[in-house]
Amino acid sequence: MTTQLLPSEFADLEVHGEWILPTEAERYAKRLSATMEEMQAFYDSAFPRLQAIMDYGETVSLADGPVSDTDRNLGYLAFSLVTVSFPVEAWKQPHVPDSGATAIHLVGEPRF
Repeated sequence: MTTQLLPSEFADLEVHGEWILPTEAERYAKRLSATMEEMQAFYDSAFPRLQAIMDYGETVSLADGPVSDTDRNLGYLAFSLVTVSFPVEAWKQPHVPDSGATAIHLVGEPRF
């Protein structure tokens, strides 16, 4: 039996399940360890679906109790897409150019 990771409307993106990461630190580490080919494949698959992901998110009510695991995973996947967008679109490398050692430190993660 296979566990569904994402809402059925986005099942085609489950091939990128390794990008479903709950914290910014995990997403940043994944970006730094990924090849440009891996990031490009994820970006090429997920970016055209970004508007549909955002539209879907508008239908998820936070007032009705806990968000489902599949809906939460879709949010994490979208966060990862943001994390890889600059390396893919502008820098053509996982690291921030000409910045030495960079790090991201959040006070808190988004909650949903």
